[in-house]
Amino acid sequence: MVDKPSLSQSSGYVGHNTAVASALDASRLDVISPYDGTIVTCVHEASVKEVQEAVARACAAQPAMAELPGFERARRLRAAAESLRRDSAELAALLSRETGKAIRESRVEMARAADVISLSAEEATRIAGRQIPLDASPVGAGKLAVSQRFPIGTVGMVVPFNAPVNLSCHKLSPALAAGNTCVLKAPPEAAGTVDRLVGHFLQAGFPDGAINLLQGRAQTGQALFADERLGFLSFTGSLRAGKAVKEAAGMRPCTLELGGLGPTVVHSDANLELAASACATSGFRLAGQSCASVQNIFVHTDVATAFKKMLVARVEALKVGDPLDPQTDLGPVINLAAAQRIVERIEAAVRAGARCLTGGHRDGTMVEPTVLVKASLDSQVVCEEIFGPVVIVHEYCNIQQTFDWVNATGYGINFGLFTESVSIALQAHRSVIAGAIIVNGTSTFRPDQIPYGGDRLSGYGRESPADSVRAMTRERLIVFQ
Repeated sequence: MVDKPSLSQSSGYVGHNTAVASALDASRLDVISPYDGTIVTCVHEASVKEVQEAVARACAAQPAMAELPGFERARRLRAAAESLRRDSAELAALLSRETGKAIRESRVEMARAADVISLSAEEATRIAGRQIPLDASPVGAGKLAVSQRFPIGTVGMVVPFNAPVNLSCHKLSPALAAGNTCVLKAPPEAAGTVDRLVGHFLQAGFPDGAINLLQGRAQTGQALFADERLGFLSFTGSLRAGKAVKEAAGMRPCTLELGGLGPTVVHSDANLELAASACATSGFRLAGQSCASVQNIFVHTDVATAFKKMLVARVEALKVGDPLDPQTDLGPVINLAAAQRIVERIEAAVRAGARCLTGGHRDGTMVEPTVLVKASLDSQVVCEEIFGPVVIVHEYCNIQQTFDWVNATGYGINFGLFTESVSIALQAHRSVIAGAIIVNGTSTFRPDQIPYGGDRLSGYGRESPADSVRAMTRERLIVFQ
């Protein structure tokens, strides 16, 4: 077993000053373990004035940050990555305690996050412009045009609870690599974890005020993104909140990573053992609380019976329990309201004719891994992101009709496809509107260096260290006549 971290107090915002919540502070925000109901961390929730002060600090630090050479930004990022690696065991335990994430998954998240910082450090030394071939037209003959990329300014960021360390690093690290300053709002469910993470960046030696952390709930994020001094907005979260962020952005550039329905197809020629194992893992990792989590599995009718038998056996072998136990596969969902919502969706689907092959119940915040079949394609459990440990298996005969259904939902992050046919894979690539088509893998596949993101209802833009650095810089041309 992993030792449980003790109750800690965290700063409300980080810059030149910190504000710590006291027991009698009306702005105190408690982080409560979804597993045992204990208070893990208490933080000071930022007021609107403190949000504005954090943005002002970041804007004031922007000139110093922009003047920092690329190799110096890279050096500081590498220092932050190494510091995080040294702290990974304790930080992973805190993350599991705050959010209920299985400790094995928390440890993986720490390693990935450190790698994201290191990858961003490399990008800090690769920011380059381009030469435009003006002699391609008569008007440009004898002239020279070159461009350079400059920092976009102060970047506002909001991350969710399900992968707060890795997602924070996906926003902070490229922004700093590009020479920007940052204001990050932590998720209230993982406030202490993100506070501790930001400390590693602060200790790396970036200019004072370059990195600012806000603690709070939705209204804190709304106040942050409403501030017109921000040059770029980066948001990961729900579709509803994402629409509000897009409206707040106005003419400002932004990236939005929103929800999905986790579509994965198992074709008649698929390796069923591989597909069943991958779906059992990817549908229930993070207790299904991921925008890319496998939710809808479409299986060719010729292999459906065999696949469902394999899938159910693997799902029933998953261990649900204490998130700090290394043997646990999935812990609780984030809170009681989420658990109630998930089970209500399951029960509504069953009343409408769906059948539950396994699971379907809860004990407090612990929701059983659930496999449904015979759910209507227009039912809520199918067409809306459930964000819980539930997968729905559908049967199909015509694969193009399955592709068409996926497109009709409006969502499109990753699309998983198990097949041995290159032609089927290419058909999916041509047909399915999604950020990526993952052949012989599921919708959760995300190495941190690939351009990750969705289209339409699933978001806007792509995130990776390289893609984010480019998005968070402005191209400026100079022409010599």
